[in-house]
This record gives sequence, C-alpha cells and structure tokens, in this order.
Amino acid sequence: MSDQLRQTIYQALADIRLIDPHTHINPHAPASDTLADVLGYHYYTELAHSAGMPRDLIEQPGLGPREKVQRLVGGLEPLENTVQYSWLIDICRRFFGFDGGRLDGDNWEAVYDAAEQQMQVAQWPDMVLERSNVEAVFLTNDFDDALSGFDTRKYIPCLRTDDLVFHLAKPEVRERLQASSGVEVRDLGSLRAALEQRFDHFVRHGARACAISLPPGFAPGPVADGRAATALEAVLRDGVAAQDAHRDALARRVFWTLAELCDHHGLPFDLMIGVNRGVYPEGVYQGQDLYDSRVSLIQYKHLFNAFPDVKFPISVLASVTNQELVSYAWIFPNVITNGHWWYSNTPSFIERDAAARLEAVPQTKQIGYYSDAYKLEFVAPKFDMYRRILAKVLCESFVIDRGWSEEQAIELGHRVLRGNVETIFPDRTPEPSGDPSSVAPPAVESAGGAPEGPALAAGSSAVAGEEVAGVLWQQAPETQAPETQAPETPAAETDAAETEPAETEPAETQAAETEPAEFDWQDQAVSEQPVVGPVTGSDAPSAERADTASDDPLAAPSLDQLAADDSAPDPLAPPQPETPQLETPQLETPELETPELETPELETPAGITFDAEQELLDEQDDAQLWNAADDQDDLPDYQTTDMDDLPTVVEDAAPPAKRTPEQDREQTPAPENSSLAFDQQQEDADAQDDFQLWADDEEELLLEPLDPTPPETSLPHLEEYEPLNDSGTSLFDEDSGEGDDGEGSDQPSTDQPEKP
Repeated sequence: MSDQLRQTIYQALADIRLIDPHTHINPHAPASDTLADVLGYHYYTELAHSAGMPRDLIEQPGLGPREKVQRLVGGLEPLENTVQYSWLIDICRRFFGFDGGRLDGDNWEAVYDAAEQQMQVAQWPDMVLERSNVEAVFLTNDFDDALSGFDTRKYIPCLRTDDLVFHLAKPEVRERLQASSGVEVRDLGSLRAALEQRFDHFVRHGARACAISLPPGFAPGPVADGRAATALEAVLRDGVAAQDAHRDALARRVFWTLAELCDHHGLPFDLMIGVNRGVYPEGVYQGQDLYDSRVSLIQYKHLFNAFPDVKFPISVLASVTNQELVSYAWIFPNVITNGHWWYSNTPSFIERDAAARLEAVPQTKQIGYYSDAYKLEFVAPKFDMYRRILAKVLCESFVIDRGWSEEQAIELGHRVLRGNVETIFPDRTPEPSGDPSSVAPPAVESAGGAPEGPALAAGSSAVAGEEVAGVLWQQAPETQAPETQAPETPAAETDAAETEPAETEPAETQAAETEPAEFDWQDQAVSEQPVVGPVTGSDAPSAERADTASDDPLAAPSLDQLAADDSAPDPLAPPQPETPQLETPQLETPELETPELETPELETPAGITFDAEQELLDEQDDAQLWNAADDQDDLPDYQTTDMDDLPTVVEDAAPPAKRTPEQDREQTPAPENSSLAFDQQQEDADAQDDFQLWADDEEELLLEPLDPTPPETSLPHLEEYEPLNDSGTSLFDEDSGEGDDGEGSDQPSTDQPEKP
C-alpha cells in the first residue's frame, strides 16, 4: 500500500515541468560537448582524488577529453556506492542509450562515442531540457556579463556578487567594473554609481535575483561613511596589500549597498552561507573547500531586521545548520529555505532536512531544490533524486501519519518544486514588443507527451497575468518602464540598442584568465559556442497547444482564468485585513448662552460722613511728596550713609502726638513756582479709597497663617512601579538586557539598526 502510494506521488511530481532556481550553466555552452565534461564535474574529480588518484593525473595540462575519461573511469570503482555515481549512470541511460549498471574499462568507449554523436546535434541543449522536463534554469552571471546572445527567458540571469564584495582590492576586478559600468571608482559616490549601473543592466535583461556565497565569519552590518571612505581609500592605494580591517570594512559596506539595491529593485538576495575556502590547498579544482560548523545565522540578524521587504532565500552548506535555518524561517517573514546545497545534498541529509522544513516552515516559504549544475545533463538526475525523497516524506509523514489525502500531498509537492519558484522569483521583464523578430519560447512537451502550457507564436505578445510555458508574465512597474519599448533583438544578435559601454571581451574569456581564489565561485572557463538554432521537426512550436486544456487538477490555470484574476497575492505577504469604512456622525454642537452677570452696586453704609479734616491732611502729604520729587538733593543718600547713623525703630516708643490740620498747614511750606494743577478726578478717587478703608477700620482683619507642613501623599512601592521598555519586558529584569556585541565602532549600537 505505502509503496504504491509513494510511487503514485512520485509520478505526479515527475510530471511537473521544472524551473531550476540555481545553476552554474553557461548559456553559450549549456550542455556538454563530450563525456569528459560530464566526468570532469568536480564531484567525480574530488572523489577520485580522495580515493587515491593523484591530482596531476587528473589535471595534467594538455590532457585530451578521451584520455581524461579513460583515466577517470579507471578510478570509478571505489565510488560506486556514492549517490554521485548513480547520477552518472542515470545520465548515461537517459541520454546515451546505456543499459548497464557499471561504467568500466570494457564499455566506456562505446558510451563515449554514443555521447559524442548525440552532443554534436545543434539542438542538443534543447533536447536535454525536454528529456529532463525542464522549462528554464537560473544562471550565475558575473557582474560584468553582457547578458547577450541567449534567450533570457530560458536561461534566466542572476547577478553573482562575490567578486564585488570580497575581491574589490584586486586591480583586475576594479578594471572589469569600470569597463562594464563606465564608472571609475574613486570614492564612495562613484562606487555606488557603478553598482547601481550594474543592477540596472541586469534588471533590464530579466534578472530575477542577486546571489552571493559567504564565508563562516562574515557578519553583515552598516558601515559609517567615514569608516567606509577610509577603507576604500586604503584599498585603492594598497590593493590586495591593504590591511584586513580595511578590506573587511569595505566588504561589509559593498554588501550592505547590494542589499539596498535589491530592496530598490525588488530582487531577492540569495545567501549561500558557510563555505570555508581553501581548506585543502592540494585538492583538485573546486575540491578544496569545506563547511564550518561555527557559522550561525545570528550573524545576519541586523540584515534581516534592516530589510524586511527583501526576500532572503538561504542555503546552508551543512545539515547541522538546517535546524537554525528552519527556526529563522519560522520567525522572520523574509527568510526562505532554499534547496540542499553541496555537502548536504545527499539522500539521508535531504530526507531529514526536508521533513523538518515541511513540518515547521510555512509552505509558501520553501524552495524545495535546485541542481547547482554546471551542465544541463545533471539537472535531471539530481532533481529525480530529490523527487523520490520528497515522495517518501509526503507519503509517510503526511498521508499515512497525518491522514492527508493523496491530492493534498501532491499539491504540497507541486508548491515546493515549482509554485514557490515563480512567486519568490517573479518575472519582471516587460512584455514582448510583438516584433516578428523577437524570440518566443518554444513549445515543449512533458515526459508523458502532454503539452505543458500555451505557446506564443512569433510576433505575439504575452499579456500581464498570463502563464507562458509555465512562466507567469507580469507587467513591469510603470515607474521603471521606459517611455518607448524598443523591439527585442533576436537571441543570436548582440544588444546593440543598449546604451552602455561596450564589452571589451566576453565574460567567459575573462573568467579563463583569472584563477580560482578565496570566495571565488565562478564557472569554469569555456570557449564561446555558436548560438543554438531554432527547434525544428517534432520539436517545433505547435499552435494547437494554446487551445489545449488539461483535466489535471494540478495543471497551471488557463489564460482565461488568469486574465480574469491577474491580481494573485504574494503568499509571503502578510494578510491585509479589510478595514470597514466608518461613517463619522455629524455632531450638532448647541450654542452656549452666556449668562449676564448682574453686578450689585455698592451701598454706602449708614452713618459715614465726609471728614474734611482728614482730607486736608491728605492734601498736605501730597504736597510734601511733590516737593521732595523736585528737590532730590534733600533726600538722604542711603548708599553712602553709615548703618549706625540710620534711625532705628524702638518697639516701646510712644506714638507721635496727634496734630491738628491748622498745625500741619503752618509747618508745611508752600511749593515755589509749582506748575502742578489741582486734579479733581484724582481727588475724588482718593476720597473713594479713603472711604473704603475707613469703612473697614472698625472690623478686625484676621489672617490665618499657612501650614508649614504639606499633607502627606502616599507613593507606590518599588514593585508597583516598573517602567517597561519597547519590547514589553521590565527594565529591572536582569535577563532582558544584552551585552556588548564586541564589534567595532562602525557597527550599529542597537540590535535593530534603522534602515538607511
């Protein structure tokens, strides 16, 4: 029962037409030329060397392809137990008609000749893609790649940035950057301008991702302008002899700038974390690097927090890091699990890691697998290995253990194998112009012969939201689209309409001149091959496929369905709740009436009469004050007077004798030459004041003294007063704080740096 169910699920997964989201394919020579290209894959050379074959025997200069195959076949016997050996047998059976189970000295020549005959066919790359049931593959393009001479919808560009981050100190790298961008790097401004030009170039040619391979000790973070300028100046002056601190600061600054540009252009940023280069210097080419268990994703917390809108598909080199990757994808919305890379790409590790991801990570955040192939022939056997493991996990863990239906399990497998590749890496290229010379993707058939998706006839244009050969076409953002769309040139022609500095030489020939170094992750140099011609005969596009409908519940939706609903939401985006429109009631504000206050008139108490004698005394006092104002010399100078000469107040002194108005008039001298006139209004006001004072004279005025001690106010106890920080944890909690991260002064002082 379980075996039959497992086989049913596997067959459904095998019928899915694939898009390989990461390879090292050279689009100008995507398939092998001889069997030596297959056996020359680093898996076989490094395993043969590990089993005892000398390095010089494998990499002898001038060694011909046939002799190289003969030598490597002689060292294959110790490798027959490995999964890599099973890939080799699968390739020979699938493409070259081999029906044996072992490649040895007795049969290798027949296989070599059969392979050479097949590979000489001009349409061989398309034949390999068809037999592998693969629609398109992602590339790994150097930053100075012209991206011309191939169909970017079949061979999808991806900007690889290792050299820009880790090798900018090399003069040849800076020369390549200047030649491709037209910008000479002299300071931080020109460096950013050169990087922006490269991003614009790649996005314009249909790139869907930026990628980089990172060493275990790398910890990205923002670098201040001053520190970055000092580092760049040192690197431009001293080159590779610059201090490691300067080169590290510049690497982190360039990396952070790349993340900013990914954010600006909406590109995912593939991170392949943990490779330690040059561990075994005496190893064969690409057989010198290993993983380091000391790597941790905590080193990337600043990056994940600073760029929440950038999707980070992450590959870890070893299975020991998979649980940490699962937990980060569990928590961070922008962290995505991506394939099974290199040393974790064997069945036992894949099964354990894939099961852990399927159990814990949202299904929309998983890219199941990529081949990492250098030649197209390896895509099929690698994916087939993964499909069998995935079918086993879906059968046992979901259908049998959790009671899922067979259809549910197949739907989940389809999502991680194909669906998520399209949603995480959407196609942002503009619509084809409709020029008859433009290149249209050829119609291909699945392994079972059923057509897969509609085909576009030459001269037609895809509509935004339609699926063409399994690829969802989307309209490019209006702000990035040019005002006039130039016709797309054929794949065989160079991009003459592009207003960029001319490439001095193809990227492939440049790669051949530079030997692999630390952090170097480039394809092997290959000579440029003629562009493959159009598919003819049985492989030619069929116009009937546009009208072909499929009853398969997992088949891609039709053009009509997609045209009716071209606003499929991004499954990674958080759900947007519908906010009802609230009607604001119109409140009527009543007018407040201000009451008129009636001020009662003061009534003069009975029995109070005008005192003429007192009025005369007041007038005399006023005259004395006015005379004193006119004669300042008569006033005592208290600033120069000794304190002992000042009069003192004696409490027991007798009050002065009461004087009569007549006596006051006799002793008060009349003012001389006085120009003051009598003011009747002022006199009336003074009289009124006197009246009020005299009216209160008989009443005793009592003033209560203020209480010197204020009333007590109860304060909360310490445990009742605990201010909270932004995270909601108490400031008095000893476990809530974090210590110094020990990084340099140019590192952010907080765990969540602001986005530049």
